[in-house]
Amino acid sequence: MMLLRRAASIAVLLATVLPLAVTVPAHADDTSSCRTADSAPIDSEQARLADARTTALVERAGFGDFVRRFPAALCAVRSPAEAGRLLDGWGEALWQAAVRRAQGQRPGGDLPAGDDRPLYWTRLAMTTALARWEPEFAVDRPALRARFEDASRGLTDNAFRTAPGVRRVFISGFDPFGLDAELRRANPSGSAALQLNGRRVTLADGSRAEIRAVVLPVRYADFDAGIVERAFAPRLAGGPGAADVITTVSQGYPGIFTLEAWAGRSRSADPYPDNTGSLSGGTREHPVTAPGLAPGAEFIRTTLPADAVTSAVRTPYPVLLNTAVTEIPAGAAAPVDRADGPTPGSRAVAGGGGGYLSNEVAYRSNRLRGDLAPQLPGGHLHTPVLTGLPADPDLLTGPEFERTETAITTEVRAILEHTAARP
Repeated sequence: MMLLRRAASIAVLLATVLPLAVTVPAHADDTSSCRTADSAPIDSEQARLADARTTALVERAGFGDFVRRFPAALCAVRSPAEAGRLLDGWGEALWQAAVRRAQGQRPGGDLPAGDDRPLYWTRLAMTTALARWEPEFAVDRPALRARFEDASRGLTDNAFRTAPGVRRVFISGFDPFGLDAELRRANPSGSAALQLNGRRVTLADGSRAEIRAVVLPVRYADFDAGIVERAFAPRLAGGPGAADVITTVSQGYPGIFTLEAWAGRSRSADPYPDNTGSLSGGTREHPVTAPGLAPGAEFIRTTLPADAVTSAVRTPYPVLLNTAVTEIPAGAAAPVDRADGPTPGSRAVAGGGGGYLSNEVAYRSNRLRGDLAPQLPGGHLHTPVLTGLPADPDLLTGPEFERTETAITTEVRAILEHTAARP
């Protein structure tokens, strides 16, 4: 019954939010008793909203009403429990709006349909409004933000809806990152997640499959708090909602796709920060283990059918199996790069995906897979770097950028159609 009520409330919100604007309760328009603190602390990720191009990325996708109406909806809340339900509902509505837009089902704006950036910047604008909201009752603001983040990333709306016999494929993508160097950056893994979520596809063996997806943050703190495990555990716990294949996806190297043979346990990417400017505390010479990470092997090998993929999918980008790792050999103190995988007893410094969060999402999800569903195929896919932004920094998109994004996300689908085929 609770699920039916929740589905009904989301349906109402979708009917009002997605086509045009949010219809809020009548008393929500009277915000005279609702205080906001424009000087409330925000993090460095939210601070990038000061750049007018971020607003343009929201408005030109038709998502502006989410940002404009959300503060009034917050002001209509009268209890902590109601606040939690509101954040769940608005988060799921934003996620569903982004998925529908990416799949051409929700017209609006002049940005390409598959662009993942509007979801990212709309979410940040809404979390900033949440940070500035000053209700007349006590709230657990971090918990509310976590609920909104999970819902707006697909974590609360990723159950498979397939009939028996249809393969179930679960994937994750990432937010844009490296935004201090180029604010307009997108992430093709996030675009692929939005475009593929809920899709039925025909696999290489002729069978049918459904794909479900989430988009994860590029933030160490969220990984420390278990967002990867929250995303993947329901799909690995068995039963009718379980996945048959899992694949984490992130942006990797110029001009090629790589299936990563090994995921390493350690963080070692400093001085490269996450989207909030935070560092992991681990370097190549001194790798660290993420706080709260459950016990596991130093390296985990992919169980995806790499040979089938690399031989079958070749255009427009080659797909390679990357067997490289960096390790500290048993009995040694200095890191060593190896092209052919780890040696027995070594300590992980970096997997094929490096020592950053793309490696860590592969490690966390496949460590969990090993505990809950070791028979399932699982691994990590790196996409080519998304290039083609116009030289003029005020231009948010261009023909080459859009062609490249389409080519990458189309090939992600082709790769999944081979990785998910029955052996």
